Amino acid sequence: MEEKKISIVIPTYNEQDSISELYLEIKQVMQSNNLSYEIIFIDDGSTDGTFKVMEELYNDNQGVKVIRFRTNFGKSAALAAGFKTAIGKIIITMDADLQDDPQEIPALINKINEGYDLVSGWKQKRNDPITKTIPSRAFNFMVRMLTGVKLHDINCGIKAYRSTVIKEIDVYGDLHRFLPVIASNKGFKVTEIKVQHHARKYGKTKYGIKRFVEGILDLLTVLLLTRYVKKPSHFFGSFGLLFFSIGFIADFYVTLLKFITGSTQGRIPLLIFGVLMIVVGVQLISLGLLSEIIIQKDKKHEYLIKKVLYK
Repeated sequence: MEEKKISIVIPTYNEQDSISELYLEIKQVMQSNNLSYEIIFIDDGSTDGTFKVMEELYNDNQGVKVIRFRTNFGKSAALAAGFKTAIGKIIITMDADLQDDPQEIPALINKINEGYDLVSGWKQKRNDPITKTIPSRAFNFMVRMLTGVKLHDINCGIKAYRSTVIKEIDVYGDLHRFLPVIASNKGFKVTEIKVQHHARKYGKTKYGIKRFVEGILDLLTVLLLTRYVKKPSHFFGSFGLLFFSIGFIADFYVTLLKFITGSTQGRIPLLIFGVLMIVVGVQLISLGLLSEIIIQKDKKHEYLIKKVLYK
C-alpha cells in the first residue's frame, strides 16, 4: 500500500469511556499497515471527562491533536474544524462511540487509491435498535431517489476523503450527512464500501426521531443548494405551476358546473380553494423570477478545474 500521511478526524461529545480504547485500536491498525498518520479529536462541548482523556492522550502520544469547543456547536462544526486542521492527503472521519471499526481504514484508503475522491461506509448490517434503523433506511431511500447519489448509508460516520474534496466544500449547519451529495454535485467521484458496525459499548445514542425530521429539512436544503442555487426559478416555478394548475382545474370545474347546471351550490369552498391555489402559484412563480434577477446581478463563475494542459 502506498504510504501517505493520513488524517483521522473524530468529533466527540460526551464519550469519555470510549476515547482511549478507540485511540489504541486506531494506533494498532495504522502501525500494522505502516501508515503515517495523525489523529484529530474535536471535543464538541462535552460536559463529562472527555476533554481530560483527550488531553492525556495528547501529552503521552505524538501525532495527536485536540480541539476543544466552548460549547456544543454540532457535528458539522466539529468536522469543519478538524478538516481545517488536517494536513493529510487522505482524511478519514469516524465517530467516537466505537461503533465504527478502525480495521476498515485500510480498505477505505485502498478505495481512494483506486481513483475515487470520497468513499463512504455502508453499514449493511447495523447493530442499532429498530427505532433507529427503520427511519434511517427510509431516509436513505429518499436521498437516493431525490439526489441520484446511489449510496445506501449516506450518514455513515466512517468515510474517506481526498484533501482536495474538503478544500472545496463548506461544512455548516447539519449538512455533514450530505457531504457525498455535495461532493458528487461538484464533480468528485463518490462510492461506498461495506463496513462492520458494532453495537454501542458505552453510553447511549444521542439521536432520536428529531434527527429524522431535521434530516428531511436538510435534504430539501441540499436539493436547493446543489440543483437549484443557480436556477431558483426552476425550483419555485415547479411548485408554482403545480399549485396554479390545481387551482385552475378546480375553478374550471366550478365554472363548468355553473354553465351546465346553472348553479354552484355546495361548490363555493372548492371555488375559494382554487382561487387560493392560483394566487399561491403566481406568487411562487414570481418569487422564482425575482430570484433569477438577483442571481444574474451577482453572477460569478462556479466551476472547479481538475487539470489544465497548454503551451
